[in-house]
Amino acid sequence: QVQLVESGGGLVQPGGSLRLSCVASGFTFTNYNMSWYRQAPGKERELVAFITSGGFPKYANSMKGRFTISRDNAKTTVWLQMNVLGPEDTAVYYCAAARRIDAPMPNEYWGQGTQVTVSS
Repeated sequence: QVQLVESGGGLVQPGGSLRLSCVASGFTFTNYNMSWYRQAPGKERELVAFITSGGFPKYANSMKGRFTISRDNAKTTVWLQMNVLGPEDTAVYYCAAARRIDAPMPNEYWGQGTQVTVSS
């Protein structure tokens, strides 16, 4: 059974940081490119960052410098470190898995999402 389980979301003050985790199971993690997406209320889901199966990260332009994606194949886990958070980062964050890289990413698996709320 394929699972992507996100955690680490919550309420954080503006300027703060959060680290999201996504633990994968049920598929060959090393063969997959892993992505983080987010969806804010009333907005379309957008790609935040992805990391290739070989460990090379790519970021959406608006996320560069504040967010860091990483993975540990031995732990079948991908992380998203988010710094200097602002209210505009409030969203449900999802991880996803794709064997190929394309635009849009042809994700085969999705997690259930974790809520991030940035508010004072």
